[in-house]
Amino acid sequence: MALRTTPAPPGPPSRLRPGTPADDRTDALWDMERTLRRRGFGAVAGADEAGRGACAGPLVAAACVLPPGRRGRVPGLADSKLLTAATRDRVYEEVVDRALAWSVVVLPVADLDARGMHVTNIEALRRAVWALDPGADYVLTDGFPVPGLARPTLAVWKGDRVAACVAAASVLAKVTRDRIMLDLHERWPEYDFAVHKGYTTAAHDAALQRYGPCPEHRMRFVNVARARDARAARGVHLTGSGAMVDDGSMRPVSGEPR
Repeated sequence: MALRTTPAPPGPPSRLRPGTPADDRTDALWDMERTLRRRGFGAVAGADEAGRGACAGPLVAAACVLPPGRRGRVPGLADSKLLTAATRDRVYEEVVDRALAWSVVVLPVADLDARGMHVTNIEALRRAVWALDPGADYVLTDGFPVPGLARPTLAVWKGDRVAACVAAASVLAKVTRDRIMLDLHERWPEYDFAVHKGYTTAAHDAALQRYGPCPEHRMRFVNVARARDARAARGVHLTGSGAMVDDGSMRPVSGEPR
């Protein structure tokens, strides 16, 4: 596990100017946090992960507490999947600059293969929330309930589209994971991780069939296991296979990549 966390820097005043389009987007994305603060929960954290549906690369989870008021209204903030790579990078820097606290946790492929996706996913989110300093009074998670946080929590369907702190966590997780996949591309350029970031595509499947999986592939995925077995049948030695525990189907879910 790799972990990064930081308290909020004092930072400059908000860069938002009255009358900008971002200023007018008040409302829906920040409503949940504003309501919870009015009920006495001063620090509201969002938690989200990136890479759950990928067949290669680590799982990355993040948690974030944004400040109240104008400073917490990050320009361009949205669900990370709706942003271009350049915009995500810019929003990432804004979130890091403005957040009261943020953390990122990276769990390697070996953990995913050994323990299963759901168990590892919940553990990653839990660790990200625990790593916040200062900690949160209330936690919003994207989609999945996360037990064991010792504070009030709510799982929000498509939370990265309806709660600013969850959207901020999604950006932190996505940008961190994309940068990791760019590094992995340098080590294994034949898989083209820089393009698909470890998700299943026709080109990625073709590379798997040609080269077999590398140590960063998740052996629980059907396409990866098939490529491994085909490679083994041809008498080619593979490394990096983890223990396999039944965690249900690990085919990528149709729709948005996570």
